[in-house]
Formats: sequence, C-alpha cells, structure tokens
Amino acid sequence: MPPSDRFVKRYQWAAPGDINAFCGLVLDNIAGLVLAVGLLSGVYGFPADFVLGHMIPGTALGVLIGDLAFTILAFRLARQTGRSDVTAMPLGLDTPSTIGMIFFVLGPAFLAGQKQFASAGPGAVEMAARYAWHIGIWSLLFSGVLKVAASGVSGWIRRVVPRAGLLGSLAAIALVLISFLPFLDVAHVPVVGFISLAIILTTLVARVPLPGKLPGALGATLVGGVIYFAMYLCGAIEPSPAAVPTAVWLPTGWLEALRFGWVGEFKAALIYLPVVIPFALATIIGGIDCTESAAAAGDAYSTREIIFVEGLATLLAGCFGGVIQTTPYIGHPAYKAMGGRAAYTLATALVIGSAGILGYFGSLYAIIPKPVVYPILIFIGLEITAQSYLATPRRHYAAVALACLPALAYLIMLFVDQVLASTGSSIEKLVPLPGPLGEQLQTLRVLSAGFILTSLLWGAMLASIIDRKLHSAAAYCGAAALLSLFGIIHSPLKGSPLVLPWDNFETHTAGRTPLTMAAAYAAVAILLCAWSRLGVGDCKISDEH
Repeated sequence: MPPSDRFVKRYQWAAPGDINAFCGLVLDNIAGLVLAVGLLSGVYGFPADFVLGHMIPGTALGVLIGDLAFTILAFRLARQTGRSDVTAMPLGLDTPSTIGMIFFVLGPAFLAGQKQFASAGPGAVEMAARYAWHIGIWSLLFSGVLKVAASGVSGWIRRVVPRAGLLGSLAAIALVLISFLPFLDVAHVPVVGFISLAIILTTLVARVPLPGKLPGALGATLVGGVIYFAMYLCGAIEPSPAAVPTAVWLPTGWLEALRFGWVGEFKAALIYLPVVIPFALATIIGGIDCTESAAAAGDAYSTREIIFVEGLATLLAGCFGGVIQTTPYIGHPAYKAMGGRAAYTLATALVIGSAGILGYFGSLYAIIPKPVVYPILIFIGLEITAQSYLATPRRHYAAVALACLPALAYLIMLFVDQVLASTGSSIEKLVPLPGPLGEQLQTLRVLSAGFILTSLLWGAMLASIIDRKLHSAAAYCGAAALLSLFGIIHSPLKGSPLVLPWDNFETHTAGRTPLTMAAAYAAVAILLCAWSRLGVGDCKISDEH
C-alpha cells in the first residue's frame, strides 16, 4: 500500500470535536451575513431582497472557496508531518470589514447613487443599489489583488516580527471583537446567556464532560435554547427588536456579475480605495497573526499559502458579486482545543456556501437566539488570548498587554460613534467646543484607526526594547512614522481613510494630524538610536525577567 494511502486512513480528519468547532465557525459566519443585511437595509434603506439576491451569494461563495482550500491544506500538512491531530485553519467573513464596507463604502455609494439616478423615478432605488453593488465588487477585487501580491512577503514578516507583536495584536482582537462585544448580547438575557456560557466554559475550558459526553457547544445550544423559548412562551422575555431578513430562495441576481456590468464603475470605485486598502491590510496582518497562532498551537502552515488562499477567496467572491472580504479567523487554538480537525471547515464551507446560494441563511440564523450561541465566541476569544500569552516569552508579557491598548480605543469609538449618531452629532462638531471632551474623542479616533497594525508595531517595539535591541525598536517606530503619514494607522478622519501628509486638515483634527503623529514616532526612533550608542548594545536578556 503506498504511503499516501496509509496516511489517508491514519489522519483523523473528522472527530467529535468538529461538532463544537463547526457550531462556533458556522454561527459566526451566519451572524456576519445577517449583520450585513440588517445594517444595509435598516440604516440605509437598501432593498433587502437586492442584498440577499445579489450580494450575499457571492460573499458566501468566498467562504465556501476559502474553507474548502483550508481543508485541503490541513490534509496536506497532516500528510507532510505524519500527524493525525492537524486542525484546519478557520476562515470566514471579516467583521471589521463588514462594518467598514457598509458604513464607508456601500452605504455612501448607495446614497450617492440615489442622487445620481433621482430622475429615474420609481426605479431610482434599485439603480442606486446596483451602482453600490458594483462599487462593492470593485472594492473586493482591489482587496483580493493586494492580498495575493502581499502573500509573497508574508512569511518574511512572520519571521522578522517578534511573537509579542503578532500575537499581541491577536489578543487585542480576541478580547475586543470576539469576546467583549458578544458578551453584551449574552448579558442582555442573563438567565439564558449565563447558563450557556457556564456550560461552554465548564466543558471547553475546564474539560468537565456533560452527561453522555455530549459536546459542550451543542449542549450549551440545546440547554440554552430550551430555556430561552420556555421563557419566551411564558412572556418572561421579548424577542430582539432587530429585524431578521426574510430568506430569498434560489436567488439569481448574483449571476449578473458574470456579465461584467460592474466594469464600467471602475473610476467611481477608485474614490473608495483609501478606505478599502486599510481594511485589506488589516486582514493581511491578521492572516499572518493567525498563522503564527496556529504554529504556536502546533500546526505550522505556510504563511504565504494562507495569505494567498485568503486573497484568492476574496478575488473569486468579488467576481461572483460578493462585497465582504474573507479572512482567516483567529480562533485556530480554540478550535484545536475543542478537538476540531478538518471536518468542521469542510462542513462550514458547505453550509455557508449553500446558505448563500440557496438563500436559507436568514431563516437558519433566526431560529437560534444570540444569547445561546454567542458564548461560543466568548470562549474562542478567551482561548486566543490565553494562547497569545502562553506562546510568548514571559519577559514579553508587557508587550502583549501594550498591544491591546489600541483595540480598547477602537472599542470605545464603536460606542461613541453610535451615541453621537443617534443624537445627530459627531466628533467633528464637538472638537471646536470649549473643554477637553472633543479633543479626547478625536484622540481616541486617531488611536483606534488601523488598530490591528498599530498593535503589531507597538508590541514588536516593546519586545525589542525588552531584549535591548534598540535599533530594531527604532525601526518599528520608523515604520509607524511612515504609515502614520498616509493614514494607514492613526488616520484622523471618520472611516479611517488613507490621507496625504500635505492635505489641509480642518480644526476638527485637534492637532492630531498625520504629520504630528509621524513626528512623534520619528522622535522616539531618534531617541532609541541615540540611546543604543551609549553602550546598551544589541543583546538578548534572560527570559526570567
């Protein structure tokens, strides 16, 4: 029997832990799809049937392609290493990009289209929706091309940047986006949410089995679901006021993308490029982080291949009308801790892909209450954070903690923008007011912009300082200065678009301009370079510190 045949029988590509892993990954993707439809229709008045029929199928197809490719890579890694416990890298919709695309690309493009086609009468709304869709397709293609191009240097970045930088930015995302935000929904219905969370933490963290060895994620969903619907029938809780989209079965609108009608909107799409590029860069860095996290958990994938697959999936999603980019999820250590192998990514690919193409994803998500499923995401975030520290030298713990600070600024800005928008105000209106509030909010905006890349640079810089590699730390400060000049990090404008350092920034930037941020980093770089010449030298120190 050939070695490859013997391997296929040895690799346990499907295991009981895949059930838990599948629940977490598929529900996360479904939530992202529902979020996109709900925001577009609820905030901007986008026709929901247009979103479901034209945008969602291609977006889901990107997840199908990416997760299938990651499943294949898991089989190949298991064959190369001879191990039977290889866990596939998870892939899904990028949450920050989902929000960013809606509020800073698709929504504004839809409003611009309504003005452009105002004379078209009753058909103006659909024409504006199609115009925004075409802009979204181009945005996804731009992102995919950038990712594929960056895949060639991604491995070098992973080798050069300290783990404290790579994993510190991961910990920041895990705590802010994956753990804290879902916890708000869990606490919204505490009886249901806390019971589900307790089951998840007890079974998946403490490894205490449920009776009958029922998988923890499935058990939490069943128990929490029964309690939720019992309370609902008794009138103890009210359903969420958020509208759940109605399923559009067998949508065909997305096939219009294959006629290439979107090609004519190339020039219009270029206007949104300064917003699209930072989100694409963030997923590239995130993909590198995810690969490092997977390696720390025991599965050493090729960074170049992971980023290339991510870019290819994004490109193909755009070609079929998708508008939200895919990215490797940062939960690999959590899925591995659940006992997942390759079956969970295969199942997620088939479910999400068919949900988008067949149109049943809205109904599927509607029957599962958020407080029941979100504890799975909280566990994933906690597991990633713990893994980030465990895989980092003890002396670099402070660097990991420092990397979390920009994410906290991002978290605060999420709520600040919502509160101000609900009152018809904005930071731009507050800054000219007397007092420090407006300036403090603008400072938060600057710190939060490009927070993933900022976290990486801050963590790597402090790790280098701790190791007394002051020249390396100065280099990271120099990189931050250059990125600040163009708004890749610390953009002072709403939506975090790219800028030019010589642009005329109005008073609402409160002095936090690209030039001032770049000057600050440059000053620190000069200080560190000068300090290194005083005899500190480039030397390593003991991990006992």
